[in-house]
Amino acid sequence: MVKSAPSEEETRTRARTRRAILEAAVLVLGENAAAPLSQVAEAAGVARSTLQRYFAERADLVRALGEYADELVNEATERARVTEGTGLEAFRRLVPEYFGLQRVIMLAFGNEESWDEVSQDECGAADRALYALVERGHADGSIDPRITPAWAQQLMWAGLYAAWTHVNSSRTPAYEVLNLCVYSLVKAVANPARDDGRA
Repeated sequence: MVKSAPSEEETRTRARTRRAILEAAVLVLGENAAAPLSQVAEAAGVARSTLQRYFAERADLVRALGEYADELVNEATERARVTEGTGLEAFRRLVPEYFGLQRVIMLAFGNEESWDEVSQDECGAADRALYALVERGHADGSIDPRITPAWAQQLMWAGLYAAWTHVNSSRTPAYEVLNLCVYSLVKAVANPARDDGRA
């Protein structure tokens, strides 16, 4: 008997269940990386057997979290409207969007080996969008021409990492740390020749 293709509703349901498992994994494993997968299943509201149908092994779930992080970064990039305004204005909108991704980024890429793998990968859509906004900032004069797209990317992720660790290690509220992070990063890439007081 030939198995029929899944319906559109089945496909949507599978996508929702997969995303619920990944969201639960971010919460549970973000608190305790060694937590059993049964806790992830419970947090997702699914049976352990359902989780195993989506992710047969723990390594499969961990690998999927990296893909999920990329997906969320791409969604955040879209929300930041990086093609609008000056390069610097777009950069200023992008940083807060990424700031909110702390848990998934730290979980997916929280060790040195993961960052090495990311740096060796081909550029994804979010990387290309960041590079394009920096180049636009060079053209419109809002971003210092000495700041290359790759350096702006390194600065941004280093600044975000510093902000995330500062929130966790200090008693400073997250919104204050976000303001400091945005201010510092914008100041770092802004064109000093065009200091219009917006940095």
